[in-house]
Amino acid sequence: MSSSESFYTQYACLYNNPLTCDRPFQTAQEIKGAKFCLECGFPATLAQQAEIKGNRGSYQVSSFLGVRGLGRLYSGIQLHDQRAVVIKEYLLPERSFNHQESSKRKETFKRVGGVNLADGRNQNFRLINYQEAIADEKTERCYLITNDIEPSQTLSKYLIAEGAMAESGVREVLNQVLQTLESLHSQKLLLPSNQVQKGLVHGNISLDSILIKLEKNQSFYIYLCDLSLWENLFIPASIPQPPPPKPEQDLKSLGLVAFYLWVGRTINSDNGQPLDPRDSQQWPNTNNDLKHFLYRLIGLENPFESAEIARQALSKLPKEGDINSFKPSVSPEQEKNRFRIPLILLAFLALLFLGGGIWFLFGMLSKSQEDYTDWNKLLTQFSDVTGVTRGKFIYTGEKNGTWTLVLTQSPESGKRLNELLTKPIPNVEATFNYEAVTTDTQNSSKPIEKVLTDNKYSLAITSLEDKVTDDLNKKPIAYDGLLVFVASTKKEGNLPTALGGQISLENLQKIYTGKIKNWQELGGSNLPITPYAPTEPEAISLFEKIVLKNDPQNIADFEKTVTNNKKETKDTLQQISSELRANKNPGIISFGILSKTWDQCNAYPLAIQVDDQKRPIQPLFHKLNRRSVTPEDNLCGKSRTYFDVKAFKTGSYALGYPLFVVYPKNDSRLEVGSLFADILTTRQGQCLLSKVGLVPLQSMPENYVCKSLP
Repeated sequence: MSSSESFYTQYACLYNNPLTCDRPFQTAQEIKGAKFCLECGFPATLAQQAEIKGNRGSYQVSSFLGVRGLGRLYSGIQLHDQRAVVIKEYLLPERSFNHQESSKRKETFKRVGGVNLADGRNQNFRLINYQEAIADEKTERCYLITNDIEPSQTLSKYLIAEGAMAESGVREVLNQVLQTLESLHSQKLLLPSNQVQKGLVHGNISLDSILIKLEKNQSFYIYLCDLSLWENLFIPASIPQPPPPKPEQDLKSLGLVAFYLWVGRTINSDNGQPLDPRDSQQWPNTNNDLKHFLYRLIGLENPFESAEIARQALSKLPKEGDINSFKPSVSPEQEKNRFRIPLILLAFLALLFLGGGIWFLFGMLSKSQEDYTDWNKLLTQFSDVTGVTRGKFIYTGEKNGTWTLVLTQSPESGKRLNELLTKPIPNVEATFNYEAVTTDTQNSSKPIEKVLTDNKYSLAITSLEDKVTDDLNKKPIAYDGLLVFVASTKKEGNLPTALGGQISLENLQKIYTGKIKNWQELGGSNLPITPYAPTEPEAISLFEKIVLKNDPQNIADFEKTVTNNKKETKDTLQQISSELRANKNPGIISFGILSKTWDQCNAYPLAIQVDDQKRPIQPLFHKLNRRSVTPEDNLCGKSRTYFDVKAFKTGSYALGYPLFVVYPKNDSRLEVGSLFADILTTRQGQCLLSKVGLVPLQSMPENYVCKSLP
């Protein structure tokens, strides 16, 4: 199935995919009754306690869970008996579907949305039990109501959290899914229209359409969901429609799922492309029998004729630990000549290989220990922090600053960071409630003042280190920073390319003090420079300190230059996007805090050069091969960017700075502030902060996953 990234191009989403963007969720949280995203007009998420009426009852939304496939998921209840359900919301946004298309698909959805065995059996079927398909005639939404089988997760999330699955686990996934496909392909099935159909192809087998429910004894149950029969109804007509699926497609897709689970990833780290099972180097070397089976399942050799035959072959494979029976076929002559290499040469090669292997392994282990020494010293979970006492504590930060923003982000499970930190240790009755305050000028910090003068506030979170007085302690919890960005276009005269993807602090200062006014002066085309500045006092104060050197004349010239061009960062990004869509070549340059600028693709983040003697430092890199971002990159592609922790930790990225927890030295608030900082600097805390646009204090292993709260 096509990626949803290309489905809703009519909506000017800053993050290029309004279905997975968090702005529709934030709009619903901030504005009661909001129906559409404030930024692009895409349908907002459903509000808590919203009611959905169907033919079999009414349902109430409890919370937003996230996105799966082509729909958004919510936990909910069936009102008449309070039974837990999962609600999958599908969208037919009016800019992507005309009225006729929308009406036709709603009618079809009501007829085919959900399927069960015609005789009512569900044992070993392992398909999600569907209750009702609802099409809202007054809105752009459809809903599929299913039984709640939580706690469960998609195999995609399992892969991210746990890494590669053991051979025995892969075999069990195959066994359970093949049982389901055997029934799905051959049994009589009942559609919502009460039509009975003999056999059905899933057509959408993937890591995202297979759920795994883990049990306490390390066993698990597998469930299939999101059949193409109704999922594909929500692909816009402007997108090429998938052909009718065939049973062999299900087998091939299942083979790829098992391949990814066994290998532990889906992307080739060498080229950033999806793993190709035809590349023998990508396969584990532990079980040739399972490898041969998957070759057949994927269709690379002698494909299985049906799910039933495939499951029979799976049951006959040697158990894990047995001698592998599958070997590459060789002729008798090849077999006889295989061992005619002189023994002395073999011994020499073995010693050489062993010595090189030991040297390589020792070097890699040393590097690993060196890279993650600081990380390995951290406590693992919030609950590992001892000494936290019961009580209600209030802390503060800048209303338009970094911390206020990141608290609204959702690093995991649809929960905002603020929810995760309000009561971080479940077994301790300690709550931390956040109240933001507004600073009137760039020369002060209201949050720090509040902690100094008002005992109501236990601590503050700030990046303005120079405003911290001797009466206060400060503990770093992460790195923050500014990104300088320019419009990025593929047209001739593309600014990032003309600038070589970089800018010096000296030239940045000259632009913002009005000394350089045309991009031609910096190697670009004859294009006026339009310098913008954000409205956050925190960002302005840090820019004045780092770039303008706190020089009064520079600051006066800066204010004169940007008098009419101060905007919220999101508004500046939106303007860049609008001008690019209008086929213009905007000469805009701006800056903003990391959490508002790093994960978008309409503007290019420039590397910063301190002086001619030092190389420019680009704070963002591609995770797959740790390659810095360049102007040639498609920032709107699937390869996400990450922060270069070392550049912030060493100070080589000139626009980076620490974010601190600040608290009094000599009163009862000392312990509270210190312990809250300790909570944020556990592995769990650092990982969560990294997901909302902050830079952790130390490098973390790339496969580390934030653990959910108990």
